[in-house]
Amino acid sequence: GPGGGAALENANPLIYRRSGERPVTAREEDDELPDSIDDREIFDISAFLNAAHLIRSINDPEHPLTLEELNVVEQVRVKVNDAESTVAVEFTPTIPHCSMATLIGLSIKVKLIRSLPERFKLDVHITPGTHASEHAVNKQLADKERVAAALENSHLLEVVNQCLSARS
Repeated sequence: GPGGGAALENANPLIYRRSGERPVTAREEDDELPDSIDDREIFDISAFLNAAHLIRSINDPEHPLTLEELNVVEQVRVKVNDAESTVAVEFTPTIPHCSMATLIGLSIKVKLIRSLPERFKLDVHITPGTHASEHAVNKQLADKERVAAALENSHLLEVVNQCLSARS
């Protein structure tokens, strides 16, 4: 597993430039206007949701890099419908046989569960056609009982928390 001294599955991943902080608009600063949650907002799950970290800053389980730097998550693959309280996030594993795909999806899901109001229904899935076990991984991530059981596994939870912790 990660940190066990094993060879990396994808030793030389492509690294992408981070997109920079989102400028705050005058509308958002106006307390009289309701804030709708948009795609950009979820991508950096902004301060107004009191999330300490951002989806894009989730750490890769194998590399000292974030999911954004590896292009595993991109803003264009985040779909939010505030009115219907739905959030869909597509993520793209760096290689088609990435054994970490479920763990990455779980980290994204946990991040959203911890950060968003409970009214949101979450759909976290692999970008179609980018992973050999796409269907199986998506099925696991969509299954509330399986996600809950995974998070009761103390070792797995520790790994997820490492992915979600801020790098010093």
